[in-house]
Amino acid sequence: QVQLVESGGGLVQAGGSLSLSCAASGAFFSINDMDWYRQAPGKQRELVASITRGGSTNYADSVKGRFTISRDNAKNTVYLKMNTLKPEDTAVYYCNVNFGFRNGATMASWGQGTQVTVSS
Repeated sequence: QVQLVESGGGLVQAGGSLSLSCAASGAFFSINDMDWYRQAPGKQRELVASITRGGSTNYADSVKGRFTISRDNAKNTVYLKMNTLKPEDTAVYYCNVNFGFRNGATMASWGQGTQVTVSS
């Protein structure tokens, strides 16, 4: 059993900043990649940023230079710092974490989602 708890998000004016966090807990052996996705109304869920256990990062072109993903392996937590927000960044943001277990099994789990709204 694993659990992801997201926090952060909210309403901000265009040009502002917000930070999201996603903390993992439960009976897992390891955490591999940690990702942030978002889903805007009427659109498919899209990958925003990802980070490996070693700290390598990858970003969607639409957020490069504005968003920063980071993680604290000791706290089993992934963060997303969002700067220079635009109205088109409005969406529900989800973390997705890839867990490893002692028996060799792996599983990806989703956070509950947190709303980010950017007003123009």
